[in-house]
This record gives sequence, C-alpha cells and structure tokens, in this order.
Amino acid sequence: MILAEVESMLNTDIPTLVVGVALLFGIMLLLVRAIAGPTNYDRILAMNAIGTKTALFVALLGFITERPAFLDIALAYAILNFVGTIAILKFIRHRRLG
Repeated sequence: MILAEVESMLNTDIPTLVVGVALLFGIMLLLVRAIAGPTNYDRILAMNAIGTKTALFVALLGFITERPAFLDIALAYAILNFVGTIAILKFIRHRRLG
C-alpha cells in the first residue's frame, strides 16, 4: 500500500516539480533580459513572456493543489497580459492610446 503511494507520487510530483523549477528558471532569465534589454521592444517582449510563464505557473499551482479555479485565474491573467502588451506597444508607436 505504501509502495503504491510512493509510486503514484513519483509519477506526478517529480515531473510537476521539474516543470515548476524550469518555469521559475525561465522567468529569472527573462527578468535579466527585461532589465538589460538593449531596446524597449526587447524589454516589452521579455515582460510579455514573463506574464505568459506566470500564467502557466498559476495553472501548474492549480494542478498541484487540485483547485480547478486556478485555471480560470491563469486564463484571465493571460488575457490581461496580452491586452496590456498590445496597449503598451500601441502607446509606444502612436504616443497615445485612443
């Protein structure tokens, strides 16, 4: 019985942990790119990618904690990230939002 629990844990927890660490490592690399990016567009692209990876991380947390509502939160965050990126790019190009 304990062996079955350990085997089940190894099949789900370790890959999930590896994915979570990979997402956090990617966010750290993108944060460096956002700070040191040579142009504003590089910084915006890095922040958009950070937002996307954050939405994936929130969805992963929902999977880990078995709370399906986190997927809705992740989707809403991804949509806000997309709309915010488009608004920033439009503002940079036209110097106005309207």
